[in-house]
Amino acid sequence: MADRDKGPRKVTSFDVARVAGVSRAAVSRAFTPDASVSPKTREKVFEAAKELGYRVNYLARSLTNKRSDLVGVVAAGLDNPFRTLQIEHLARMLLARNFRPILLPTSPEADTSTVIGQLLHYAVSGVIVTSDAPPTEICEQCAAEGVPIVLINKGNDIPFVDRIISDDRMAGHLAATHLIDSGVRKPGVMAAPAISYTARRRSEAFIARCKQLGVEAQFLQVRINDYRSGYDAAAELAASGIDGLFCANDYMACGVVDRVMQGRSRDDAPPLSIIGHDDIPQASWTAYDLTTIRQPCDLQAEQTVNLLMSRMAEPDLTARVEFTPVTLIKRRTA
Repeated sequence: MADRDKGPRKVTSFDVARVAGVSRAAVSRAFTPDASVSPKTREKVFEAAKELGYRVNYLARSLTNKRSDLVGVVAAGLDNPFRTLQIEHLARMLLARNFRPILLPTSPEADTSTVIGQLLHYAVSGVIVTSDAPPTEICEQCAAEGVPIVLINKGNDIPFVDRIISDDRMAGHLAATHLIDSGVRKPGVMAAPAISYTARRRSEAFIARCKQLGVEAQFLQVRINDYRSGYDAAAELAASGIDGLFCANDYMACGVVDRVMQGRSRDDAPPLSIIGHDDIPQASWTAYDLTTIRQPCDLQAEQTVNLLMSRMAEPDLTARVEFTPVTLIKRRTA
């Protein structure tokens, strides 16, 4: 009776080795990515593990190896659909490379020391920091601890910290050129440059390209690059005379579209041309049909994880920067 109260005995690697007819070391190698083991042995181990219901205890393995299979993903602005899409692609790519993502939500006002503590306590193998998350202290502390880091769309230049940056200068160039070629004579750009490196770069590139084309662009500054900021700021567009607007991201552009289309039929021509950035799923919805600059999350995730893994293999490499290409997606709004 006492044995039944304890429940079924946990299956161990020794059990798998016995059923598969191999050594325990062979079982360990079979479940270790890139380890030296024959296909026949791996197949026998996997079949035995499936039969017995065996699961690898990755946390226990991390204690033995002094390094976990976890990669910290630090992100803010999770209300933005683009951030959700970005994290999904990063998570899928990490899982495909046999790492386990651990999400640490934060904000520009967050206590950075708490995030650092969580990352180091979990003995993460690496860290990915997305845009709008506070990176400097996190990166410096983790780098000092020898934890590989990759930043996405961040401007901080930190030794031994790699960066993936969307081609924001091309984005501003494409948006300005398309609007002016479409007949826009009073272009504007809406962004919150103080808190966003990408918004600042996109705005600067847009204004510079307009100037090259002989047109003066207006800058509409908002507090945050979100839906509410776009919706609220759109109330002033009519008075500004702007007839073509580039928004720093689609999330904000959707707010603009909703405000300017109030009281109008969906089939009416929009009162001004609008271009967003990111190509979030909502951009293609009929309600928006938003012309935008696509920032490919799948490619960006692949670039990020490739850099992270190479940094794990060679920690002393000089800091590297790679750019993610962008493309113009034409829809109804411009």
